[in-house]
Formats: sequence, C-alpha cells, structure tokens
Amino acid sequence: MIFAIEEINNSTELLPEIKLGYQIYDSCASVPMAMHVAFQLSNGQNPVFYKGSNCSQSGVVMAVVGDSGSTPSIGMLRIIGSFNIPLVSHFATCACLSDKQEYPTFFRTIPSDHYQADALAKMVKHFGWSWIGAVHSDSDYGNNGMASFLDAALREGICVEYIESYFRTDPRSKIQRVADVIRWSKAIVVVAFTASGDMRALLEELALNPPPPRQWIGSEGWVTDPHLMSFSFCAGAIGVAIQQSVIPGLRDFLLNLSASEVAASSVLTEFWEDAFDCKLTRNSDQENRVCDGSEDIKTLLSPYTETSQLRITNMVYKAVYAIAHAIHNSVCEETNITTQCEKYKKLESKQVFSELKKVNFSRNGYHVSFDTNGDPVAFYELVNWQKSESGFTKLAKVGYYDASLPMGQQFHINQNITWLEGTTQVPVSVCSESCPPGTRKVLQKGKPICCYDCIPCPEGEISNITDSPDCFPCSNEFWPNTKKDICFPKPVEFLSFDEVLSVILAAFSVSGASLAIITAAVFFRHRATPIVRANNSELSFLLLFSLTLCFLCSLTFIGAPSELSCMLRHTAFGITFVLCISCVLGKTIVVLMAFKATLPGRNAMKWFGPLQQRMTVLTFTFIQVLICIVWLVVSPPFPMKNLTTYKEKIILECALGSAVGFWAVLGYIGLLAVLCFVLAVLARKLPDNFNEAKMITFSMLIFCAVWITFIPAYISSPGKFTVAVEIFAILASSFGLILCIFTPKCFIILFQPEKNTKKYLMNKN
Repeated sequence: MIFAIEEINNSTELLPEIKLGYQIYDSCASVPMAMHVAFQLSNGQNPVFYKGSNCSQSGVVMAVVGDSGSTPSIGMLRIIGSFNIPLVSHFATCACLSDKQEYPTFFRTIPSDHYQADALAKMVKHFGWSWIGAVHSDSDYGNNGMASFLDAALREGICVEYIESYFRTDPRSKIQRVADVIRWSKAIVVVAFTASGDMRALLEELALNPPPPRQWIGSEGWVTDPHLMSFSFCAGAIGVAIQQSVIPGLRDFLLNLSASEVAASSVLTEFWEDAFDCKLTRNSDQENRVCDGSEDIKTLLSPYTETSQLRITNMVYKAVYAIAHAIHNSVCEETNITTQCEKYKKLESKQVFSELKKVNFSRNGYHVSFDTNGDPVAFYELVNWQKSESGFTKLAKVGYYDASLPMGQQFHINQNITWLEGTTQVPVSVCSESCPPGTRKVLQKGKPICCYDCIPCPEGEISNITDSPDCFPCSNEFWPNTKKDICFPKPVEFLSFDEVLSVILAAFSVSGASLAIITAAVFFRHRATPIVRANNSELSFLLLFSLTLCFLCSLTFIGAPSELSCMLRHTAFGITFVLCISCVLGKTIVVLMAFKATLPGRNAMKWFGPLQQRMTVLTFTFIQVLICIVWLVVSPPFPMKNLTTYKEKIILECALGSAVGFWAVLGYIGLLAVLCFVLAVLARKLPDNFNEAKMITFSMLIFCAVWITFIPAYISSPGKFTVAVEIFAILASSFGLILCIFTPKCFIILFQPEKNTKKYLMNKN
C-alpha cells in the first residue's frame, strides 16, 4: 500500500502536484478492533472541532482500503457507510457484500465468493466427484461461501456427506470432532471453504493422527498460503487462487529498507526481529542477541522478499490505484496539453464514492473496474500442490476460471495434476459406482440422490448412457443386444433353404416328386399289362401328375415370402390337391360303377365312361380354381412382418388376406376327401380283384387324419414352424396317397410279374 501511494505521489499523470496521505491500522483479524478503527476513521484526525464552513476538512478520510476479512469489513461498513466513506477491500470475498442495499459504499478488487463457489463446484463436477465432505469457517466468509458452494453443487448434481463449521478460537474438542468426521467419513474429497488461520488449526489437529488419504479442494483463502504446504498429508490439494501478478519496482522498494524505518514502525520491528532472530533494543532480561546492523534483508529468503508470485498483494495495489483514480476524477480536469488539479478544492468522501463507480483503467496489464455491485470481473487460477524433486511442496498452475467468457468456456483445466499420495490417477469419490449402459439408477430409500442401485433394463428396453435414470424401449423392428445398451434390427426369421429343417423337407419333397415320376415311368413302360389297364390308366397317370405337383408345391413354402410366392403357395396347394383328390374320387367311382355294371340288368358304366371321368375331375378342379380366383381378387395373401409372436425377432410370413378364402380352400379339399373316403368304404368289400377301394380307403384315412391334426398344429405352431407344419401335412398326405395306391401295383409289376396276367386277375379264387 505504501509503495502504491508513493508511486502515485511521484506520478506526473495521476494527481499531479497532489500528495496522498494515509494511516495504517492493524485490525488483528478481530471484529471489535475493526469496529474501533472504523470509529477512528469516521471521526477524522484533527484534534480541534471546527464550526465554520470554510475551515479545512483535511482530517476526514476519503476512502478506506481493507479489511482482509469479510466479517470485519461488514462491521466497518455499518459505521463508515453512514458517512458515505467508500471501503475498497482487497480480500473480503463474501458474496453477501455484493448487496448494494445493505452495503452501498463497498467495492472490492478481489472477485466475489459467488464465482469462487461456482468454480469449485465446476471443478468437483469436472473430475466426476459426486460424494464429498465440506468444512468451512464459522464466519461470514465461510458461512456465505459454503452456502453459495452448496447451491452450485446442487445444480451440478453433487451430494455432500457432511458439512462441518468451526472457528480457530473454538474449543479444541470441537475442532477435534470436525477432524474425526473427516477421518471416518467415506467421502475421499473434502472441500474446505476456510480462512488460512482456521485451516491451520484444523490441519494441526489432523496432523496428530493423519486421516486416510483425502483429496483437499481449497478456497483462495488458504490454498496459496505457503505456511500450510508443510502438511504433507495435504499434498495434491487443488483449489482456486487469485491471479498471479508482478508489480514492477516492488521488490527493490521492499529490499531498500533502512534501520531507521524499521525502528520507527512497530510492524516492521516485529518483522525484522522475527526474520533475523535478534532484538533491536537491549533489555536486561533478554536472552536473544541484539541486532548489530549486519543483517542484510537482501539475503533473506521469506515470503516478504518473494515478489514473483504476488496474488493478494496485487489486489491491494489495484485498490489504492482505484481510489487515486476516483480522487483524480473528482479534483482534476484533463486538457489537450496538461492535467489541471484543484489542490484546495473541498473534497468530500461521497464524491470519491460516486467516482469509484465509474473507475475504468489498466495498470501493469491488469484491468480495474467495478460492476453495479462493486465487484470486478472474476478470474481465478486453478492451482495444485505438487511436490518438487527436493521434497518441498510448490504451487503449480493447472487451469483457470474466467467468468467473462461465455457459458461452457469459463472453466479450463490441464491434466498435469498431482493427486493425493503423489499419484497421477484421479481419485474416485462417489456414494455409488456409476451405472453402466444397460442399467438404470434407482435411488436408495432415505439417502441422497447420489446413492442408488443399478437395475438392469427390462426386456425390450435399453439405456445407452452411463447413469441413465430411465430405460427406453426399442422401436418395433429393433431389439436390445445382450448388454441392453444398443438397439439392433431384429433378426428376420422365415423358413429358408439354409436351414437343416428346410433341407430335409425339400429333400422329401423332391424325393416324393421323383417317386411319382418313377412310378409314372413304370406304369408307362407297362401300360399294356393287365394290372395297369385294369386300374384306369388314364386317371392313374393324371393322379401321378397331380401328386408330382403336390410334392413340388411344398417347395413354394420355403424361402422369403414375397407377393408372388404368397399367392402361389396357397393357390397351387389348393388346386393341385383338389386335382389329386378328384382323380382318387374318380377311381373310386369307377370301381363302384364297374361293380354295378356286373349286376344283371345294370349298365351303369355307360354313365361313367372316360369322358364323364374327365368331366368329373375337371368340374371338381374348376370349382377350386374359382374359389382361389375369388380369394386372390377380394383379399389375396401377402407377405407381412409378424412382430407379436416373438418380441425379440420378426417372423416374415404370408398373411392369409382373407381367412374365409383360406378355410374355403381347405374346406373344399376336406369335403372331397370325406366324400372319397365314404365311397371307398362302401366299395372296400366288393369281391373283385380289380377293386382298389381298400387301398383308397386306407390312403384317405391317412389323408384325413393328417389334415385333421394339421388344423390345431397349424394354429398353435409359432413362426416358421407354422410353415413347416403345412409342408409336413402336404408331404405326409401325398406320400400316403402314392404309397397306398401305387406301391402294391408297382411291386407286382416289378417283382411278381406272374400275377400281372389276365388269367390271374380273372381268378375269383
């Protein structure tokens, strides 16, 4: 402060030919002492009480620099504020002092704790700490600072395990209790919003029984204090600090200290005797040596001579210059050539107060101005306690916080940070571990929001972020992976040719068609033999042709459904089976008519000759063709994605379109099969070697049994197995027909040719 005033008094630009006077008081960090000083400043320095209005008022204080603490500053403002005497503090950071209704004459060059609290909360959030402890000074600085921090922490989603307050003058039992809370808590991170003296009292108590490793987060009140860096268990502490600065000429001024100046000042005397461990005056009861004049302050290594890392000191420097500029603007006028100042102008403190609001200048590269709350632009350095190679703890800058930048860009931090116990790994301090993707958070009953359990997402839902509060369902055509953190397209399922089941069914289908073709070839090769001619060879060939189509139509059910395949598979199946049953029905009617024709007076065969047989087959088949055409025109089958049968996959299948059409096709086949079965039963006991009725009866019995069991199996089979059941029914009924009707004849033709004679067939025995 003295250096700044002397600089101003020697300046030709700022307050030329006007000298500033000053009086320095030590408030001793005591509120009563600060109040006493405030009264002295308000009373003025003149010993005589002047009544006249023209008398000098030089004894009235124009402005005050200080105090270092928020609580003493509040006490002083209650007194000097009534006289419009501005107070410019260099270290009172309580956010409460920004209230202009309460403290209209307060200004400061150090940022408000509102910004410091925000910077601390952002720092805690940046490193992922959600479970912390908090201690603070039981003072305006600590109480208001911690309140601001807790508000900011709440906005950032940070939970506080404990909040402890104390003051350095509290009984040791209370400080010991705070230390025990820190020792036994689960929170690894401790945010300390304390003054330097209060922090020393706590650390001294903790040093008696060092706690488990704790990551200390410090406010600017103590984190830059070099005296506290001797506590090794605090190594790795990180916090916010006032911007480092350099004041040109200050070091030389401090080192140019004469013995007479030291002796004239009680403060300098105390400093000198403590630094050099000697006494300036000799007393009979002193054991310490007397200073002999050989003491050289330039050789002294102490915070006094270390001016390369000034922080709070620069705030004092800016406060003095702010007041000087306010006085300058009150008594001086700028002209084009010179600056004219009125030396004898009657200056009042309220004028200085008014001009302080408008102050706007730069000094040594640092800008000085005040907003409407009397606060400067907030800028902090982020500092870290790092151990040097020599084992001493030093302060390293690791980032910054600049409130003037846009939101999201205010906080910046480097990664070269040393943490507790000298590690480079960021410590973890959470109540509950983060919930990985695929789970959601469920709060634990009666605990803060940072304490939760991780519950897996329910079926069909995912969470793709860490600590997700909810799971959300995948869309209809998507399904979660096993970790339930990504929605994948559901696998599309249909009876493809790549599957073993499809290969087996296709093999049986081709085998059946081949068997029908081979049988037709055998019949054609032996078409002139009695057994072929006796069994209506024309209908037999037509039946074998229809059976070949029946076997092959089952192949249309395999593969991805398309519009064409869906229409083809059902209509082809319906028409070929009706053709097949019509042929069997025709053969059954031929057997009955042949028997009736042998009775005396009967000539039934003339009513069922080859032409009538063809017309019967054609008529029955044509009816089925009409049913299929109506079905395809009104509401044909179409491919669809079945999303309801299985949640985790899509069934690609053919929708029936019109269920009535489908069941009409099946019903008509069933009607013909039942009619054929009834006629075959009637003809089964006819005593004739030409009679096929027994084998037709057995084949129809198999056919009806297969399709009766098909209905419930078709309805209950899921997905692609529905198609497999339908193919199985087609193949089973087709094999039943070909094996029952044609196998005995082929066996005789190929292996018992002696029975394939007219004589044998005419033998009634």
